[in-house]
Amino acid sequence: MADTDQARNEYKRPATASDVIIELDGGGIVLIERRNRPHGWAIPGGFIEYGESAEAAAVREALEETCLAVTLIEQLHTYSRPDRDPRQHTITMVFIGRAAGSPVGADDAARAIVCDEATLPSPLAFDHAQVLDDYFHYRKTGCKPRYDK
Repeated sequence: MADTDQARNEYKRPATASDVIIELDGGGIVLIERRNRPHGWAIPGGFIEYGESAEAAAVREALEETCLAVTLIEQLHTYSRPDRDPRQHTITMVFIGRAAGSPVGADDAARAIVCDEATLPSPLAFDHAQVLDDYFHYRKTGCKPRYDK
């Protein structure tokens, strides 16, 4: 490998994001329809800004995309499979949070809906079908995912 190729690859890093599965006090979870590519339904979230914690990013993104003030309860899992985001290698920390009220799609969310396991919309963006499978399994069994699939 040439020195310039090695130097270029040495500083290439995955992007980092935070997502939050919002459990509403009245029941159900919140999903957003993405306004931007890749299109589809997604868990609210986005990229962590420089100087921002993963937790703060999750709360900020939830508010920007759903107009809901979310209280984080716990982290579900970190998903890091290099192909999970078709745009680039992205690592996301997925949190579970709670909120009251009705979601409204805003910012880069075309709309926001409340659903449950039986009423999930399609298609789901990124690896969010796997994330939501893991979440519903956790809620039923108490067992969190052990590794990135």
